[in-house]
Amino acid sequence: MPSKPAPIKKAAKKEPAKTEEKAPDPAPQPAPEAAPTEAAPPQTTPAPAEKPKPPTPPPADGNAPSAAACETSHLNSKFELIYDLHFWCISVFMTSAEPTSAPVDLFVEDKNDTSVTIIWSQPENIGPTGLDGYVIEVCKDGTADWKAVNEGLQKSCRYIIKDQTTGDRLKIRVVAVNAGGCSPPVTLQDAVLVEEIADRPKIRLPRFLRQRHVARVGDKINLTIPFTGKPKPVVTWTKNGQPVDTKRVNTRNTDRDSILFIRAAEREDSGVYEMCVKVEDSEDKASITLQIVELPGPPASVKIVDNWGFNVALEWAPPTDNGNTEITGYTVQKADKKTGLADWTWFNVLEHYHRLNATVSDLIMGNSYKFRVFSENKVGKSESAAVTKQEAKILKTGINYKPSDYKEHSFSEAPKFTTSLNDRATTAGYSTKLLCSVRGFPKPTIQWMKNQMIIGDNPKYRQICVQGICSLEIRKPGNFDGGVYSCRALNDLGEATVSCKLEVKQPAIPDADKK
Repeated sequence: MPSKPAPIKKAAKKEPAKTEEKAPDPAPQPAPEAAPTEAAPPQTTPAPAEKPKPPTPPPADGNAPSAAACETSHLNSKFELIYDLHFWCISVFMTSAEPTSAPVDLFVEDKNDTSVTIIWSQPENIGPTGLDGYVIEVCKDGTADWKAVNEGLQKSCRYIIKDQTTGDRLKIRVVAVNAGGCSPPVTLQDAVLVEEIADRPKIRLPRFLRQRHVARVGDKINLTIPFTGKPKPVVTWTKNGQPVDTKRVNTRNTDRDSILFIRAAEREDSGVYEMCVKVEDSEDKASITLQIVELPGPPASVKIVDNWGFNVALEWAPPTDNGNTEITGYTVQKADKKTGLADWTWFNVLEHYHRLNATVSDLIMGNSYKFRVFSENKVGKSESAAVTKQEAKILKTGINYKPSDYKEHSFSEAPKFTTSLNDRATTAGYSTKLLCSVRGFPKPTIQWMKNQMIIGDNPKYRQICVQGICSLEIRKPGNFDGGVYSCRALNDLGEATVSCKLEVKQPAIPDADKK
């Protein structure tokens, strides 16, 4: 009897398959990643931690792998790829980290009998890993026992070294720290004496020395600059960053002031003098700008550019030596040589003139002229001048008057009225006047007419004509004085006439009078 086949497992095995699909969920959590952070000191590169292995799911029943097992295997391969990339990035980052350059500008800001305050500037080259902070180290002068005085990394660029013994001399240095390690240190040049400064040095620069001090060549320079400070400050002088020449410049220092003395100033003494007053590690500085000036040289050249009529145009070049100060102007002079005379007499033409060219006018006809130019600055006018090489001769011109030929204008004109008569209305018994204007040459004759009849010498009318203004006054006109009035002007070239109408009205009579 054949054996019965094994029963096929169906739904009963589906639930474990679901649990197998959920099993890889916690695998992506990189628990072993803490290993790279627990690295050795930043000077050495830590070895990468061992890569964790993903969890292995339980095998499925049966000879053939289930679908859940295949999916788990695929997730495991992704997990290994992500971890390989992660550890590669960590190794590259740790090997490329470099320390910063050394901090710069370390000096003492303040101190007293128990503490020293220092300040500095951050390194010039920080790098891609950034800057974590600073370590401040001190040791006593004469030893090499350097000790850090700050517990954690100092973030700011200022630190107070506290709890020190009065009278000790300390050497101080600062180191920058980042992920790549420690930078080279920056160390104070001199050891610092831990003590209280009684009175900090302070220079009291006079007001007149706060700007440029100008003196002439040969003048005596005697400048006194007071200062304060205890104990007695150490005073030093420099010129343009170099020690002063003791052969040219003398300095004398007391407890309260310093004197800069030059017996006879020269242009080479010009420059920036810096006075430094120092008490222990504290100091104060002041600068004095000294300018020694003298008369300028003459213009480099002067020449006559043009000569016309009674005018001469000049041009000149600036002087090669301005006397160690700016040129403020020029003085132009002329000299004329009259016929038969050999001497030249100079006269000022322009003073304090600012341009490099000029035109000299109003010269005398028949004379020859020379010109010279002086330079000017704040000291004065140059001792010599630049003189033109050529002479400018003002030539004589013809003096016979030749009138030009032209046709004489004729002013003859026929009469023409410029203002005509206007119609008028008047009341009987009230005088009225008619006006018009006329022009013409010769002077025209004026005739007044009424209704084309010449009025003549009728005493009822008054006729006036003054400078072309013609008027006719009608005295107390009556009912028969109305009509057309005309004014006629006549001369040898013709005549002209204008007319107007005059209406004479009766005065209004009240109604009471009519009754």
